[in-house]
Amino acid sequence: MNILMLSDVYFPRVNGVSTSIRTFARELRRLGHGVTIVAPHYDHAEDMDDGIEILRLPASKIFFDPEDRLIRRGALHANAVQLARRRWDVIHVHTPFRAHQLGVMLRKFTGRPLVETYHTYFEPYAKHYFPWLPAAPLRYVARRISRKLCAEVDHLIVPTQQMDDVLKQYGIATPATIIPTGIDLDEFHGGDGSGFRRAHGIGAEQPVLVTVSRLAAEKNIGFLLEVTKTLLAEFPDLVFIVAGEGPDAEPLRAKAHTLGIEKHLRFPGNLDRRGALLDCYRAGDAFVFASPTETQGLVLIEAMALGVPIVSTAVMGTAAVLAGARSARIGKENVADFSNHVATLLRSPDLRAQLTAAGREDARTWSAPALMGKTVALYERLAADRG
Repeated sequence: MNILMLSDVYFPRVNGVSTSIRTFARELRRLGHGVTIVAPHYDHAEDMDDGIEILRLPASKIFFDPEDRLIRRGALHANAVQLARRRWDVIHVHTPFRAHQLGVMLRKFTGRPLVETYHTYFEPYAKHYFPWLPAAPLRYVARRISRKLCAEVDHLIVPTQQMDDVLKQYGIATPATIIPTGIDLDEFHGGDGSGFRRAHGIGAEQPVLVTVSRLAAEKNIGFLLEVTKTLLAEFPDLVFIVAGEGPDAEPLRAKAHTLGIEKHLRFPGNLDRRGALLDCYRAGDAFVFASPTETQGLVLIEAMALGVPIVSTAVMGTAAVLAGARSARIGKENVADFSNHVATLLRSPDLRAQLTAAGREDARTWSAPALMGKTVALYERLAADRG
């Protein structure tokens, strides 16, 4: 099969959607299928990725989030005409902006089935990016836009049952299949935690917390800073590593200063997924996460695979990942409760060892090769229905 994937974001922009697309594409290539990714142009972007063709469209920076790009509207029609001349079995859209518009055009031009993955839970995002507007109208607009976008595609891929339930509550009738992305477990082993600690001035015996996330308000990292402040009363040499980049980087540093904990924070930025990121995970005594907006929460699976004990809230996609997990402890979005779970882990090397041992097995549930067969079967059925 020849699969065309369309997205408003891809590497070198680092986030969960980019990671998900790459995982999908690499697994499809491994199974012998052809994959082409269409994404925005970034400086220093690559045009090939492990045999995957990548086509970059002209794009502009977004003023409120300069890491991201918006494909230029004028590039859509001409590129749709060019792409429509090629043979595709399925067109798969991963984001709801210009890439979605391009997908709708190609569906019309080619008659091929259009699939869209609902990666992002937009309703809670709205309150962070438009805080001056009333919450009720924002929810209404987010739901109305979701209904419109979903009605324009033939089939939805939804990462978790929790997200599928939300879409049904919106009144969305487009057929949907629940298929988590998962991760390639072969990429998540090893890692030099001791070396990472030395490189960042952290002692071998110091307790260390790690999170990996886009630095944005909806990821709730400010809450984790408050947890860190509370834990310092018992663990005065605690260090919290916040790996990632994003528009909230400076506000988070400012909050750390206000809390008086800046010397306990490390912000190493985005890290190489095949090297420094593994080291960063392994440097932690615990991985902490509290985002309420995840449709899946791939970083939790990555932490499991590397054997890092987890303390996390369980909301939406993270609830699906953590259901039945023996490598994690679930805390409430309450500083005292969450801090207590972390402190219990930090006090007990035996408990940490128990959670570490369970992590790899928990992660196997989310192995990408095990999940990709479901995606291929869906593609084949949709392609056959169109002839």
